[in-house]
Amino acid sequence: VQLQASGGGSVQAGGSLRLSCLASGRAVRNSTMGWFRQAPGKAREFVAAIKWGAFPAYADSVKGRFTIFSNNAKNTVYLHMNSLKSEDTAVYSCAAQINTAGPILLTPQEYDYWGQGTQVTVSS
Repeated sequence: VQLQASGGGSVQAGGSLRLSCLASGRAVRNSTMGWFRQAPGKAREFVAAIKWGAFPAYADSVKGRFTIFSNNAKNTVYLHMNSLKSEDTAVYSCAAQINTAGPILLTPQEYDYWGQGTQVTVSS
């Protein structure tokens, strides 16, 4: 499984960005797909995750502002981010786990495949 993240950039607080994660080697609908982020000096943290047949999961800090969704025809998972805050500044990475049994995975250790990160910078 290979993942390619894109869509990061610089935006002012209150703005929006949409990140994309293009998957190859496995259909996203047959995987648990997650977004994580890591700010300088901080640990990688969960942002959102999605898998077929389950409600998406979100970190409390992004609920109501971020939306994760997939386009199966494009084999791509998106993270649409609204009302961005300076504390959303981080490197965002997408991840995949082919084992979709059980609840949606929330920790980075549970994901087997990772894409390269894409930088999101929010200025206040």
